[in-house]
Amino acid sequence: MSEEANNSIIKIRDVQKSYFRGSMEIPVLNNITFDVSEGEFLALMGPSGSGKTTLLNLIAGIDKPSKGSLTIAGTNIAQLSESALAKWRANTIGFIFQFYHLLGEFSVLENVTLPALIGSKSSNVNKKAILERAAALLEMVGMSKRLNHLPGQLSGGEMQRVAIARALINNPRLLLCDEPTGNLDSENGLKICSILKDLNNKNNTTIIIVTHDESVARLATKVIHIKDGLILN
Repeated sequence: MSEEANNSIIKIRDVQKSYFRGSMEIPVLNNITFDVSEGEFLALMGPSGSGKTTLLNLIAGIDKPSKGSLTIAGTNIAQLSESALAKWRANTIGFIFQFYHLLGEFSVLENVTLPALIGSKSSNVNKKAILERAAALLEMVGMSKRLNHLPGQLSGGEMQRVAIARALINNPRLLLCDEPTGNLDSENGLKICSILKDLNNKNNTTIIIVTHDESVARLATKVIHIKDGLILN
């Protein structure tokens, strides 16, 4: 076994994914196999409909493969029950979406703390420590002056920075990003990319990013191209 395989946080083997429309099977991913090393910054690229987001959802445990295995951070997630999978996901994965999915009735600070408060499910949770961590993360992404603002008072770039802080609140080993700059102008997109690159360089956070943008992909340490459900490289 290679040194890279020994250091893999993700091991994907012969993964297939199909959906059904009535009795008609629609294949999306075909025999996908690759590893991701701890601390790697991987970009998944390909045309719309190529299977990139489906693959990201499988890695996150949001969806399950039709065939094959996904071992993420030492766990074969396809074998987990729904409740075990939800707990595993909360403790292992941070997810940044193209659409920010912030809750409009909660402040910036409250939005960031929610995954930690929900994930704990304990009356003994240290809310003060969670608030302090959320404030520190918001400072890291340049949002310390917006703690008490509502999402509707923020720009798109600001909302995405809040979403990054929220994705990091549970200290995930793996950060998954689905077109995180897709709704942003080039200036704000560069700011988001800079934050992600810093996380990878300084914290050794493993990052997988789905993108159509070549400039975003150039920040990655490795690029995988997908087309028609197949890895091309």
